Amino acid sequence: MAKPLVAIVGRPNVGKSMLFNKLTGKRTAIVEDTPGVTRDRIYGASDWNGRDFELVDTGGIEPKTDSDMLKFMRRQAEIAIETADVIVMVTDVHTGVTAADMEIAALLQRSKKPVCVAVNKCDSVGRINTDVYEFYALGLGDPIEVSALHGHGTGDLLDWCVENFPEKSEEEEQSDIINVAIIGKPNVGKSSLLNRILGFERVIVSDVAGTTRDAIDSRFDNDFGKYRFIDTAGMRRKSKVDDAIERYSNMRAIAAIDRADVCLILIDAEEGVTDQDTKIAGLAHEAGKACIIVVNKWDVVEKETNTMNEKTAQIRAQLGYMPYAPLLFISALTGQRVNKLFELINFVSEQSAMRITTGMLNNILADATARVQPPTDKGRRLKIYYMTQVGVKPPHFVIFCNDARLFHFSYQRYLENQIRAVFGLEGTPVRITIRQKGDQEE
Repeated sequence: MAKPLVAIVGRPNVGKSMLFNKLTGKRTAIVEDTPGVTRDRIYGASDWNGRDFELVDTGGIEPKTDSDMLKFMRRQAEIAIETADVIVMVTDVHTGVTAADMEIAALLQRSKKPVCVAVNKCDSVGRINTDVYEFYALGLGDPIEVSALHGHGTGDLLDWCVENFPEKSEEEEQSDIINVAIIGKPNVGKSSLLNRILGFERVIVSDVAGTTRDAIDSRFDNDFGKYRFIDTAGMRRKSKVDDAIERYSNMRAIAAIDRADVCLILIDAEEGVTDQDTKIAGLAHEAGKACIIVVNKWDVVEKETNTMNEKTAQIRAQLGYMPYAPLLFISALTGQRVNKLFELINFVSEQSAMRITTGMLNNILADATARVQPPTDKGRRLKIYYMTQVGVKPPHFVIFCNDARLFHFSYQRYLENQIRAVFGLEGTPVRITIRQKGDQEE
């Protein structure tokens, strides 16, 4: 069984995301004074008194609104409520009980789930705060005073959560889960692809670029394996990032790449590869992540006999620094070829984790140097002694030689190509470190 899930809900700007960050111990959710900053469900892990559990932060619930975005946020919060084991309703001691609070409380009562009212912004300690008594009117039991800013009262809140969790069960093994980050510039269909994979509306999909602001985790299991998909905010050029929330979103997307085992780099089939696409792909390449180039919106492209081959050649030319990455044409809207992603994800993940014995590497090295002699400079020839693998994800090789200055980059690339020719290593970058041995070992 999965870990217990705690949903943090409430109206906008009562401090849900700050409380979420305090309980997880990480700045996972974006915190701003602007109402509506959190739009999708954001997940994080925590533990208390020996119980591991998941928390989900939700966008603020506006019971009555004409805004499409606020309606989306309300639906996301409702899904979190449906899937949660326990619910924490966050309120604001300064504003007291509002009409919106009353409607949200009624919604939570109908859920039949254990609900606790966390009265936030009780930042003072050592005195009885009589303002808290007002929150008994919500009909959800004894409210708990908390300060998301300072952490006051969070222990009592967590005690209540643990007491209301389902009975402890054996946790799932996490080691076989593949973490997959979906990255790309705004409005290329990242959220649409995630929703297509999951089979339901996990994240908000809108024609408005920049709808997704946080990096969002979604567990998904199928016949191919176990996955954790991370949908990220579209990364814009720094010159285009003109507010604090978007800067945080870019940071979250970069952090998502670091957490990932595999990166799906989404390209718009109609636009082709833009400068921003090359920079985003470059981040995944430099981070050493297994990559798949996913060309989305293929259903809207007018096709002739060689359209796919021509588009492939264009993309390969523009992303010339990552020829190892497999390329897949899909449509998140229609589902075309989306199922083929899982086999590719498994394949590139395995390639990235491949280990090659030192003996096999040196057989390749001997054959490669016999075919193409190492370079010379001013009468001094490069001597290569041996090669060994020191790491995976990505595969990392160390080559020992007599003089690192003689080891030209083109010869490194030649040796990398020889390794790839034998072992494949498709979908993953390769790291090669050159080390110079002392004169006594020469």
